[in-house]
Amino acid sequence: MFDLKITGGTVVDGTGADRFTADVAIKDGKIVEVHRRGPNDPAMAGDAAETIDATGKIVAPGFVDIHTHYDGQVSWDDVLEPSSNHGVTTVVAGNCGVGFAPVRPGQEEWLIKLMEGVEDIPGTALTEGITWGWETFGEYLDVIGRRELSVDMGTQIAHGAVRAYAMGERGARNEPATPDDIKAMAELVQEAIEAGALGFSSSRTLAHRAMDGEPVPGTFAAEDELFALGRATA
Repeated sequence: MFDLKITGGTVVDGTGADRFTADVAIKDGKIVEVHRRGPNDPAMAGDAAETIDATGKIVAPGFVDIHTHYDGQVSWDDVLEPSSNHGVTTVVAGNCGVGFAPVRPGQEEWLIKLMEGVEDIPGTALTEGITWGWETFGEYLDVIGRRELSVDMGTQIAHGAVRAYAMGERGARNEPATPDDIKAMAELVQEAIEAGALGFSSSRTLAHRAMDGEPVPGTFAAEDELFALGRATA
């Protein structure tokens, strides 16, 4: 007996193949049978605990949205709308060099203003909504990991947060990084990757600015800084 059957839907399987009509059977959370059907073919045999009639609808794998900014919203919104409303089942955050980890106590509002300036997410929503409770990137992942989300979420470690954490005001103002600064940032990036970060993100886009008009930290980072952080990611 199947846990679920989805019958009569138009399957778009994500491989690039032509769409086709089929019944899909699921058992223990996995697709166990795909039964192709012509106009006069019988339905898939076998009972199921639940059956969904998908006639006239698309049946497809979940979409992976590789560029989102749910970094703060994930701390209060289990559903992660609107992405989940559109068939997205995996989101990736930490893009554009902006994020909320690591964060030193007292830097929270500055990171919010950076995100607000770059992504036009209302700072009031972030200030009122983010629960915080972390300092390191690993602790941030632990906080996310304790939540029951409607979709899967992965995130990158962001250059802006790394620079602010390692260099303070100098990092926020895009001052050149010293060898000691670079070493400290590389350690943060490596620790984040080992903790489960999907990668490292930065920004060279001059339009990406904090609310005070300052470009995202890392916008003008020199090659020695970028290469060191790339090696740390590797």
